[in-house]
Amino acid sequence: MSSLYLPPLSLYVHIPWCVKKCPYCDFNSHTNNGEALPESDYVDALLADLAIEAGNEKQQGRQLVSIFFGGGTPSLFSAAAIARILDGAEQLIGFAPTIEITLEANPGTVEQQKFIGFREAGVNRLSIGIQSFNDTHLKRLGRIHNGTEALAAVRTARLAGFDNLNLDLMHGLPEQTPEEAIADLQQAIDLQPEHLSWYQLTIEPNTAFHSHPPVLPIENTLECIQEAGHKLLTSVGFSSYEISAYARPQYQSQHNCNYWQFGDYIGIGAGAHGKITDISEQKIFRTRKTRQPIDYLSRLSTGNHYLAEQVALESAELPLEFLMNALRLKQGIPIELFTQRTAVPLKKIATHWQTLEAKHLVEPLSTGSLRCSPLGHRFLDSVLAEF
Repeated sequence: MSSLYLPPLSLYVHIPWCVKKCPYCDFNSHTNNGEALPESDYVDALLADLAIEAGNEKQQGRQLVSIFFGGGTPSLFSAAAIARILDGAEQLIGFAPTIEITLEANPGTVEQQKFIGFREAGVNRLSIGIQSFNDTHLKRLGRIHNGTEALAAVRTARLAGFDNLNLDLMHGLPEQTPEEAIADLQQAIDLQPEHLSWYQLTIEPNTAFHSHPPVLPIENTLECIQEAGHKLLTSVGFSSYEISAYARPQYQSQHNCNYWQFGDYIGIGAGAHGKITDISEQKIFRTRKTRQPIDYLSRLSTGNHYLAEQVALESAELPLEFLMNALRLKQGIPIELFTQRTAVPLKKIATHWQTLEAKHLVEPLSTGSLRCSPLGHRFLDSVLAEF
């Protein structure tokens, strides 16, 4: 085995409440039913959780290169609460000079004054969960906003000073036609965001849609939507740098790229996951925090640890763990990062790679990158099955 190198470090903050649970959502989110959120107590718990993580020598002096507030709906929290979390993170760990700080927001929770407060707190990237501009499709998706409110959310974000916007947009929606899907995409493009997450609706276990499946477009229709949408996005200057991510030059998501490049990330909040490299032990750990918000909050008063699970990855697992992230990137990943971030010699995957290369699913190792071919990206599950 080679030695592990220390990768960049990010922070994920999970805020688990939302106004309404969407029928396709399989994230750890909980409807607050109009009740007041335990905002102050939850921020106290987040900071206590982070203090434990920051005190652990596994962080080894790194500064945070990115922070991502996900949920749930983080924009339900006040700007003051977000500022407390960011101030705590900067004091406990420290920020890299070019840190990217993203907060997810839903159009149904938009207030201009709150957005201004988020910007003043230090959030410099906003991700707005549009999903569709079509009122019929929004209703089928169980969203709490309409198309007009989606447009207003983007305007509000710009007026608040955000110059780095991601719009989340879905396609392959129940009974959606290709024309409707491309109309949604064109509307998003017209708003001139710096980044677009454009992904196909999938039915996940433990969701309302899984229990009562909607009628989705057939495979041929989905392929037509994907092909036409990709052509449209690239024609107006968006680069496809990951399977479902498109960005204008210099606006790729730093946080997501760190995930895909097998970087490290601390996860705090109910059910948050993390991945940490320990140089002293030469091990990589996956972590998971207590899932239920009430249980997570109780740790603050009882003094118990927030950690629900910590597992050291075995060396045999690491090639797949690395590649299932890295191969999502359209340009792949520098070949040397494989051994630096797994401590597994490249020769361990060489035979498997050659098998895939013979099937035209991956590019040759001689390119200096671990990268799928365009065909391989279409059949990524088959590529990963080789490992």
